[in-house]
Amino acid sequence: MKVLFAATEGNPFIKTGGLADVIGALPKALKRAGVDVRVVLPKYRGIPEKYKDRLNTKAVIQVPVGWRNQYCGVMEMDYEGIPVYFIDNEYYFGRDGIYGYMDDGERFAFLNRAVLEILPAIDFQPDIIHCHDWHTAMVPLMLQAHYRHRPFYQNIKTVFTIHNLLYQGIFPYEVLGDLLELDNRYFTSEGVEYHGNINFMKGGIVYSDYITTVSPTYSHEIRTPFFGYGLDGLLRSLGHRMGGIVNGIDTEMYNPSTDPYLYTRYRSSLHKKRANKMELQKRLNLPIKSETPLIGLVTRLVEPKGLDLVTCVLDEILYDDDVQFVLLGTGEPKYEHWFREAAHRHPKKLAVQITFDEGLSRNIYAGSDMFLMPSKFEPCGISQLLALRYGSVPIVRETGGLNDTVHAYHETTGAGNGFTFSHYNAHDMMYTIRRALSFYHRPDHWKQVVKNAMSGDYSWEASAKQYCDIYNQLSATK
Repeated sequence: MKVLFAATEGNPFIKTGGLADVIGALPKALKRAGVDVRVVLPKYRGIPEKYKDRLNTKAVIQVPVGWRNQYCGVMEMDYEGIPVYFIDNEYYFGRDGIYGYMDDGERFAFLNRAVLEILPAIDFQPDIIHCHDWHTAMVPLMLQAHYRHRPFYQNIKTVFTIHNLLYQGIFPYEVLGDLLELDNRYFTSEGVEYHGNINFMKGGIVYSDYITTVSPTYSHEIRTPFFGYGLDGLLRSLGHRMGGIVNGIDTEMYNPSTDPYLYTRYRSSLHKKRANKMELQKRLNLPIKSETPLIGLVTRLVEPKGLDLVTCVLDEILYDDDVQFVLLGTGEPKYEHWFREAAHRHPKKLAVQITFDEGLSRNIYAGSDMFLMPSKFEPCGISQLLALRYGSVPIVRETGGLNDTVHAYHETTGAGNGFTFSHYNAHDMMYTIRRALSFYHRPDHWKQVVKNAMSGDYSWEASAKQYCDIYNQLSATK
């Protein structure tokens, strides 16, 4: 089985969110399952020099972008046994950052076409091209429109994964012909037309052979108007052509017994975990109190992460309860300002770091007793999986992948690895936090819930097998 992953970010080369974690870890799990898997990414300016220095030029070709041809260098490296190809074009990718430019429609139209054009040049004929999110969603359509008549491409199948339906890649009608070289046969309600514009995400959904989402619950949620962002009707029509497969994490990279960032490494020892908490308290100038429960938040400071719930009741919790909070993240200025001000109001209970620091994030997973994720929606979520791996008990809202991976602790049976609430309501969240705090002070129960959290399998192996099953089913239909 030969599979090509097409995406716009991947660990450890370039990252803005959970997509990069998937692209960095899933191919390795597929390789262990016997798949010949390779990855193609843009060659951004922001890729660290230590990786750029390892790149070799594989080919130089011209890629059609509408009526024009554009330079495309194909750079190659082997990373932990996975061949990774980088699409080199300074005009499109030699910039600071990845997304948010006015010409993103052109930049990613070029990338979609390049993914298909480079295949003969790298001498790789995949059985499956696996595309991720809107930035590579036009590959299946372009395969059908421009390449299917060529013998080299005739048997290639496509899988498209929706990581976050909120971002769809919507561009003016002119992009269809001027950049994608497509005619009005595809500009229909059954094609890529979307309120007079073209919708890359819709193209991936309509023209792929199979569609996946990053958790089973999210797969069902996006078929409803609230989560579907205008595409719920289309998604409901897919039937068995769409399914949800929960993400995993790289359990070698995220391992509390070997993590180089930790003050004290541990397997399941609460005593050693508590040592990490005390060092974290010291680093962030919080009172060093080993018995005081510490709740961590590592998050983007944006509204979908449920921060309106937190800002509504955090002052009340900090005034009334013996608890400490640590927050790490950046995002919308209104949230950054609110949390900075809250830290001034509660200097002995709240530490706020408006930045991103990989080492500090690992210290928070290891040093916190609980981890808060009250998301309005969460397609899968990586943070709760990392928290479970490090024995920080998640407190989450029952949505998306949070619902699939965190299960409420049951004091009678001892089952469950966290604490959950269903309604998007600040006082429901506060009640759940206080319920978790009550069990923290009952050592037998707390040891049990931490044990449940740390004993789970959060690796990619089971999910990789599900992807292999999809690949095999599609290949069998040639």
